Amino acid sequence: MSDKKRQVLAFDFGGGSGRAILGSLENGKIRMEEVHRFSNDPVILNDTMYWDTLRHFFEIKQGIVKAKQKGGFDSIGIDTWGVDFGLLDEHGALLESAVHYRDDRTLGMQKEVFKAIPKDEVYRLTGLQFENFNTIFQLYSLVQKRPWLLEKADTLLLTPDLFNYFLTGEKKAEYTMAATTQLLDANTKEWCEPILEALRIPKKILPEIVPSGTVVGTLKPQICEELGVEPAKVIAITGHDTQSAVVSVPTQEKDFIFISCGTWSLFGTELDGPVIGEKSLECNVSNEGGYGDTTTLLKNIIGLWLAQESRRQWIREGKEYSFGELEKMALEAEPFQSFIDPDAPEFVAAGNIPERIREFCRRTGQKVPETIGEIMCCINQSLAMKYRYALEQIESCTGKHYPVINMIGGGIQSKLLCQMTAGAAGRKVIAGPVEATALGNIAVQLMALGEIKDVAEARKIIADSETTYEYLPQDAEKWDAAYEKFKTFIH
Repeated sequence: MSDKKRQVLAFDFGGGSGRAILGSLENGKIRMEEVHRFSNDPVILNDTMYWDTLRHFFEIKQGIVKAKQKGGFDSIGIDTWGVDFGLLDEHGALLESAVHYRDDRTLGMQKEVFKAIPKDEVYRLTGLQFENFNTIFQLYSLVQKRPWLLEKADTLLLTPDLFNYFLTGEKKAEYTMAATTQLLDANTKEWCEPILEALRIPKKILPEIVPSGTVVGTLKPQICEELGVEPAKVIAITGHDTQSAVVSVPTQEKDFIFISCGTWSLFGTELDGPVIGEKSLECNVSNEGGYGDTTTLLKNIIGLWLAQESRRQWIREGKEYSFGELEKMALEAEPFQSFIDPDAPEFVAAGNIPERIREFCRRTGQKVPETIGEIMCCINQSLAMKYRYALEQIESCTGKHYPVINMIGGGIQSKLLCQMTAGAAGRKVIAGPVEATALGNIAVQLMALGEIKDVAEARKIIADSETTYEYLPQDAEKWDAAYEKFKTFIH
């Protein structure tokens, strides 16, 4: 390890906001300082929902300037959500802002794709959970509805790779992001030619895949001159935010279960290679790429979106409460009265989630939650039940038993959700760190710079840097009885 303290700049983009965070390793602990925070608001134009890609890059520049004022940095790493992309023409110009994964252009595309190549073959090749928003379905919508755009495209870059290109001029596909596309062969870790050929997606637009932690280049001279900074390294970290979060799970166990809790809940385990077979297809589990060429076997579960969008609905109705106040109301409600399947399709789109919850309960013959507290109780215990359901699926696919659940991310600030998860699953929960994605981003940069030896050392450092909290199962008989009822609503 060098004598000079290395400082790295992490950009962590979430669905609603983004942050720039300076990180360094001091006395065996990671120190973090947020230097810039900004909102991330989609833009709807002519019935298409876009990300504001150019605004994102403006905010990255703002973060760089503010980080320079705080002592500068040796490298930059960017993580975002998966699947979404920008298209560049032959001159490297962006053809249009990236389209949001919640846009409806993929409706019906699964059916269309499976006409061209069978569903079980897609899964056998990619091992990825089928979700409408996967890149494969976004691209096939272009093949069918906007072929001219693909004809103009010279390069496809997933979101963090696109920002890396803006900063360096280098076009690369980082492994964990490529693994979210459903266009990557899970075994060879290369672009899957049988799928590309069947769907008429031009392979030439897909760039070289590089491992997580690769230095893709340095800041372009024009950027350095504009912002008054030195040419720092730009590192293709674990660009998929889920995989950055997994790096920060504070465990020394080889076999562990994690839940990354945010707008989405990502429930899974880290493995040496993919698990692809009839059982994993039946369970619709994903084999996603992780740091160090690992495989993360996981389930995508709708997460805090239900509470976030419900809160927005109540604000529209003139009733504004903090999440802390909503949790208190949920605690006062009678538990085990009503359940939903959090992943039912009616809960995906923005809008009046509380009314959709009531309608789900009416349709399934349950007690209809009327008060805000009853709605929040229903959301939390339904998520906890869905976590148990996912745990059983993962254990059936791996043949392993996991006695502890590691919960990480912003959602663990809900003590109610953590306790309900312990109760529903009948397992001890260790909650922390909250800043999982940013810590993982920083750790991968420090590994790339030689400051941290490997991911095992990174996890030990993070465990020493952060406070965690334990939750033990309670009311096992009540949870077990409620779970049998809950399973009747799962499709």
